Amino acid sequence: MAQAQPLDGQYDYVIVGAGTAGCVLANRLSEDPTTRVLLLEAGGKDNYHWVHIPVGYLYCIGNPRTDWMMKTVPEPGLNGRSLVYPRGKVLGGCSSVNGMIYMRGQSTDYDHWRQLGNVGWAWDDVLPYFLKSEDHHGGSTDLHRSGGEWKVSKQRLEWDILRAVQVGAKEFGVMPREDFNDGSNEGSGFFEVNQNNGVRWNTAKGFLRPAMKRPNLRVITKAETERLVIENHRVTGVLFRHKGKLLQANASAEVLLAAGAINSPKVLELSGIGNPDLLRGLGVDVEHNLPAVGENLQDHLQIRTVFKVENAKTLNTMANSLFGKARIAMQYAFNQSGPMSMAPSQFGMFTKSDPSLEMPDLEYHVQPLSTDKLGDPLHPFPAITVSVCNLRPESVGDCHISSAQTGTQPNIRLNYLSAEKDRRIAVQSIKQARQIMTAKALVPHMPQEILPGPETQTDEEILQQAGNIATTIFHPVGTCRMGSDEQSVVDPQLRLRGLDGLRIVDASVMPKIVSGNTASPVVMIAEKAADMIFNDAR
Repeated sequence: MAQAQPLDGQYDYVIVGAGTAGCVLANRLSEDPTTRVLLLEAGGKDNYHWVHIPVGYLYCIGNPRTDWMMKTVPEPGLNGRSLVYPRGKVLGGCSSVNGMIYMRGQSTDYDHWRQLGNVGWAWDDVLPYFLKSEDHHGGSTDLHRSGGEWKVSKQRLEWDILRAVQVGAKEFGVMPREDFNDGSNEGSGFFEVNQNNGVRWNTAKGFLRPAMKRPNLRVITKAETERLVIENHRVTGVLFRHKGKLLQANASAEVLLAAGAINSPKVLELSGIGNPDLLRGLGVDVEHNLPAVGENLQDHLQIRTVFKVENAKTLNTMANSLFGKARIAMQYAFNQSGPMSMAPSQFGMFTKSDPSLEMPDLEYHVQPLSTDKLGDPLHPFPAITVSVCNLRPESVGDCHISSAQTGTQPNIRLNYLSAEKDRRIAVQSIKQARQIMTAKALVPHMPQEILPGPETQTDEEILQQAGNIATTIFHPVGTCRMGSDEQSVVDPQLRLRGLDGLRIVDASVMPKIVSGNTASPVVMIAEKAADMIFNDAR
């Protein structure tokens, strides 16, 4: 390996990854003017205009400027399909390309984390950290706060057809709900979003921009981490490439790995931390035996059912003419409203696949548009998409390096629908979506099933079709799980087991996936981590 040049400057903390968590950490740690912080981001700046226009996620996902362009391995549960697996490649990370939905999950998610041995991570423990950075459109209450860095807004447009779905769902016991974020998200409602006046609000805007004015914070983009520096059982720094040079940045206090559920285990394994057999097989010198690295990968798999409708305005027909496109563009240009201000999903429902369950285990994302698959052209007829995902999948996968080369994508293996319970819930969720669309309130719209199709009737046929049409909802977690057991990767203070000087702060530390969208729980994790870091430093 080439000799690394020392990076100029002295740093207490080196943060790897300026994504959802890294931007929060950079802000909080640099609040102390005596603390010197270096933030390394492998991607570029978030100055691409489509990052900031909400509908721009369509042009950011699958774009090598903003997306790492990853794919899963072929998934047997999806009939051998390999899924595209977007990961943010700019400041703000996935908060720059995601669906912008503000969702905390259920209180029982975090109470379960505590039951698994993670002291300090129960709902009552984490709620203050959700509140700490929140800037909620409704002002300050017992469950929300205003004035923080993380803006939470109402959406700026509504659709009559989605209101009709809400009324129809009520016929089957899915009751309207004002707040999905009070600890129990059961019911239906319009998602709150991380936007500001119709513009995406990522963690780069909320947390990093203000902090970059501080002289004690340095941010380097296009800085791809090669490996961690380990000396005498301590992580002391980071080797990274920038502008063709191999540089070494040293941290006198800690290195904070915030590269996400896919890239954090990759950095660990490239550094010789992980399963010795895997590492030796790829020619990586073993520095620390920690077999759980890269294991426990969990994600939400969504099944996209599509229904053609009548007597309803949908984006399909609005955007399928030059006049319609021009009108949409003018709406956004003049007041940042209309379809270009849309989050990918506007309306949601949380229901149970089995009435005996204590909490909902299904989340619906209902959209006033339809395509054959994400990224394809809109259908030429009015239609809606009723996507449903299993919030607590039992299918677990893994993510491991496939080469000792930094630029090689790891093997991402989700094992979707490998658990019998997940297969049963997949079938039940499609049946439930179909049932809701038979509601009396929807009769004037004459829903006609397009996907998976009315010819799909038996459980075996439904499961087969689920494998054909299901896709990721981009919520990977768990690959560096925290726990009090020796098989965990980090302890409840997020410190790596067996080596000093390193914490992991991102979605990879979740022991179990939360019952909802994952961006804001990651913000919470970073807020709590910053407090733990300062408390340990005192």
